Amino acid sequence: MNKLLQRALVALASGALVFSGATTAAAQPVVTAPASVSVVAAKKATLAVTIKKIGNKTVSGSAKATIKPSYSKVKNVKVKSATLTVKKGSKTVAKNKTSAKLATGTYKVTTTVKYQYKGKTSTKTKTETIKVSKKAAKKTPVSKKPSGYNCPAGYPVKGNRTGSNKEWKYHVKGGQFYDRTKPEECFKNTSDARKAGYRASKR
Repeated sequence: MNKLLQRALVALASGALVFSGATTAAAQPVVTAPASVSVVAAKKATLAVTIKKIGNKTVSGSAKATIKPSYSKVKNVKVKSATLTVKKGSKTVAKNKTSAKLATGTYKVTTTVKYQYKGKTSTKTKTETIKVSKKAAKKTPVSKKPSGYNCPAGYPVKGNRTGSNKEWKYHVKGGQFYDRTKPEECFKNTSDARKAGYRASKR
């Protein structure tokens, strides 16, 4: 009877230890490994069509500047149309044209490109301000080089340097020394000669 009682007590003690261990294990927090995060760089989208800047223009005299749509495209892009709409202030100068001729002035130019890419039809537009201006007039030379004793047509005033270039005189037609003077420069008029440093001949 004592042996049976001892075995029962041992069994109870063992069960208590097992239960205690399970409780302790259950009480411990479960640590999970952090999930790995992978960052994939976004690919830069390729533009099927890029509309380029037309830019300002210069013309000579009363001439007009011709402008056309300017663009680039990637392979396999089919451009259906490329047109311009041009406004000068509130007035429409050209609408949906493949080119336009512009006189001097400031314009708002809208380029429109309609294209097909990967089975999809799209339209792209870009507006810019364009100035058309006249080219600067070339400056007329003040003097010209002579040919021996003769001055070029339109430059009849002879500029002569005498006395080791210390005395600069100009001679006009009808003067006593005009025909016998070999000039270094020829001028359109006496005013240009004076500006260049020459003085009038006394004879």
